[in-house]
Amino acid sequence: SLNGGLSLSVCQTTSRRLADRKTAKFQKNITKRGSVPETTVKKGNDYPVGPIVLGFFIFVVIGSSFVISHFALGRYLL
Repeated sequence: SLNGGLSLSVCQTTSRRLADRKTAKFQKNITKRGSVPETTVKKGNDYPVGPIVLGFFIFVVIGSSFVISHFALGRYLL
């Protein structure tokens, strides 16, 4: 009889153990409700792109505006 009671608690199936683990994690999360941080993303002052990519983008934008204005003024000067 002792062995029967012991085998019931020790010999759980893998799916039952995983279900118990998920349930315990879920219950633990419920007790923490309201005390979680506002965001899980680390706040920082980093730019999403590097300085080289940013410089190249500014170079292309400003350079293209010069080229467009040069062609526009050159067409009217002729």
